[in-house]
Amino acid sequence: MQELDIIFFMRKRRDDRKKTLQTLTLITQLGLVMIVSIGMMTALGIWLDRKLGTSFITVILFFVGALAGGQGAYRMVQQIFREEDENNGRGSEKGR
Repeated sequence: MQELDIIFFMRKRRDDRKKTLQTLTLITQLGLVMIVSIGMMTALGIWLDRKLGTSFITVILFFVGALAGGQGAYRMVQQIFREEDENNGRGSEKGR
């Protein structure tokens, strides 16, 4: 009886580790999406400001990058929840 309890505990622990790693991966991906989009648009804004002799394009493109990164992160989370619902068998209830 104790052997079964130990096996069950070890399986649960392995599943918890897997879920923790998946969550950390998701957080890392979301952070990278935000950083890359903001960074690229800000760099483009700085370059354009230097080329055109202006000083406002960087600010505008920073916010465009933030919006694009937020949208990308939102879509990524939506996709993950959609896949999770389909894996749990809730995908067929969605159309009702």
